[in-house]
Amino acid sequence: MLRVAIPERANWKRKAEEFGFKFHTMHGEAYWDESAYYQFSLEQIEQDLEAPTEDIHKMCLAVVDKVVNSEELLEKFQIPQHFWQQISDSWKNQDPSLYSRLDFAYHGKGPAKLYENNADTPTSLYESGFWQWLWLEEQVNAGKIAKQADQFNSLQEKLVHRLAAIAKHYDISQMHFACCQDTDEDRGTVQYLQDCAKESGLSDDFVFIEDIGLAECGSFSDLQDNKIETLFKLYPWEFMQREEFGQSIKNAQVNWLEPIWKSILSNKALMPMLWKMFPNHPNLLAAYFEDELSKATETKLVKKPIFSREGANISVIENGKTVLHADGPYGEEGFIYQAYYPLPQFGNNHTLIGSWLVNDQAAGISLREDSSPITQDMSRYLPHIIL
Repeated sequence: MLRVAIPERANWKRKAEEFGFKFHTMHGEAYWDESAYYQFSLEQIEQDLEAPTEDIHKMCLAVVDKVVNSEELLEKFQIPQHFWQQISDSWKNQDPSLYSRLDFAYHGKGPAKLYENNADTPTSLYESGFWQWLWLEEQVNAGKIAKQADQFNSLQEKLVHRLAAIAKHYDISQMHFACCQDTDEDRGTVQYLQDCAKESGLSDDFVFIEDIGLAECGSFSDLQDNKIETLFKLYPWEFMQREEFGQSIKNAQVNWLEPIWKSILSNKALMPMLWKMFPNHPNLLAAYFEDELSKATETKLVKKPIFSREGANISVIENGKTVLHADGPYGEEGFIYQAYYPLPQFGNNHTLIGSWLVNDQAAGISLREDSSPITQDMSRYLPHIIL
């Protein structure tokens, strides 16, 4: 695993605007960074990342199967009781999922260590599935990268096929897509999925989350008063379940993407459950619920809110003292604790690997780096190659 400097493409910002990649720079800071790339061997990809990703995914599904059948665990996961039966039904009905991303610390050898599962609303999808592949093609054609270079990236192909399979499962030809207003990154992610849906043969409609209405009959509707029957929503289940319209979800008869059973997988309580069910698995870090901290033998722990995103409210604790902390709005529902395992460092950069799944198949990786050990929303995205 190498970090290799490379000249940027002369016209990449203009091309990014043309292709709708409007969030390549945010708040005056670079988000997309092509001044360097990460290089992997095929063995590193296949053995250390691809195979463990699918293995861990199966373990995560085993956790879902256990949690949906336990009121005690549903409470530990801080899921409102009103949704317990719907989550159980969604799981037992095998409501199809679309995609997810596992975040790993990986040093180029030895087992990659799982930090968390982004199973409900992972972003950086467009830049992973399309934009970094375009970067590779153009840099190879320009002679900047060897012609035999490849990339672990079948995201777009798999997304198209999966959307077609979901359409067949629900016997639909149309799907709504939604995200919140005033976020270019979320809108870019959803637009990319709309493009994939079109390629799969679906017609698509878009509505902002804030514009979704509730009809008298109990169904959700868009601004044209069209009934929303199937909805991909880039909006977290834990938010939806706690908002006023959340009480209407059960009777709205929507085919949800992601399905509501993913409330369990997108929850940091997943980590101590994985450790309980698969202790000492080489890709897992020891993890504990707050009431189990007496069992921890580690002197350095990472404290994570049960619900949190983009690294917010994460703390590093050493010998009982907080040595690093990221601010944010989360933590009301409680915390879990995970054994500290540092990200690899390349100069001043701490590098996190996101390993993508489409349904249950590994589909590619993305890399984020930051001067801080905690990866957050503005951490830079760099492309990768296999050579």
